[in-house]
Amino acid sequence: MPKTMKAAVFVEPGKIELREKTVPEVGPLDALLRITTTTICGTDVHIMKGEYPVAEGLTIGHEPVGVIERLGSGVKGYREGQRVIAGAITPSGWSNACLCGRCSQDGAGTKHGWRPMGGWRFGNTIDGCQAEYVLVPDAMTNLAAVPDNLTDEQVLMCPDIMSTGFSGAESGKVQIGDTVAVFAQGPIGLCATAGAKLMGATTIIAVDRVPERLAIARRLGADHLVDFSKVNPVQEIMRLTDGRGVDVAIEALGAQSTFEGALRVLRPGGTLSSLGVYSTDLTIPYDAFAAGLGDHTIVTTLCPGGKERMRRLMEVIANGRLDLKPLVTHRFKLDQVVEAYDLFSHQRDGVMKVAIVP
Repeated sequence: MPKTMKAAVFVEPGKIELREKTVPEVGPLDALLRITTTTICGTDVHIMKGEYPVAEGLTIGHEPVGVIERLGSGVKGYREGQRVIAGAITPSGWSNACLCGRCSQDGAGTKHGWRPMGGWRFGNTIDGCQAEYVLVPDAMTNLAAVPDNLTDEQVLMCPDIMSTGFSGAESGKVQIGDTVAVFAQGPIGLCATAGAKLMGATTIIAVDRVPERLAIARRLGADHLVDFSKVNPVQEIMRLTDGRGVDVAIEALGAQSTFEGALRVLRPGGTLSSLGVYSTDLTIPYDAFAAGLGDHTIVTTLCPGGKERMRRLMEVIANGRLDLKPLVTHRFKLDQVVEAYDLFSHQRDGVMKVAIVP
């Protein structure tokens, strides 16, 4: 077992660097994973740009697929050498928030048991996954065994992208027969499109301007494709719905334009399900909000985590309900992580998601 490892760390706004760090010590309830595949998330790009603050020297990344290298003395039900994933959200499992079903807002150790975004630890408050090894806290809450018949790339979207995208449809309470609009067809938006389909939506409208993304949206369940570089998306969605509007609008980018568009296409009493990470204030237009009298619901969601969530997502893949392998468009070695960030952050060469391996 080596004493040091390579890790991608945040240095300063605009700079991610590969450094040597000490391999973490394993506490009684922890597990040390040897990373076999990970990826870069749009949130990591926000961190790199300084739009979301983290400590200098923190290892970035929150989407691990790996093998258990060491287990804490108190961890039961797992074995070293076992293939596992852990969610981007790693809740304690015992805080007030967790016991209320809000694991993403885990406040373990706080007076009241709640903390905004407290379940998001990897690459936020503790070292993350873009490294050779990662320490998984509260392992019995967070480790999910990977079925033998699934590859790393098949489950790579489960820790965050698939979980977050599906949660957009779940929080929006999509029902059988609903009409749903999904604004932005990046990886999370595409998973929101797929989630809406699985939940029973019968008309799904995908909004983007990148032909390759719109084509994948069609494969994942979109019935109508709206290229916002060619038409006004609000006007087009209202035309497609004969002026009614949609039951659920999912915002999957984190921008004023997409948030406002999602609000403007809602029918009275509809739900705006927001998945975006916003770096500036949002404005709610008076008319789109019906002066606050339109019975609209606006709900936000942080990626659900924990081992049961991961198990369920892998069941969807294992049983052939969804194939997200096409989202992995580029592959890099960990030694090339700076190059991978450059490609991904500038969205060159049709990149959707990258796979990073040791």
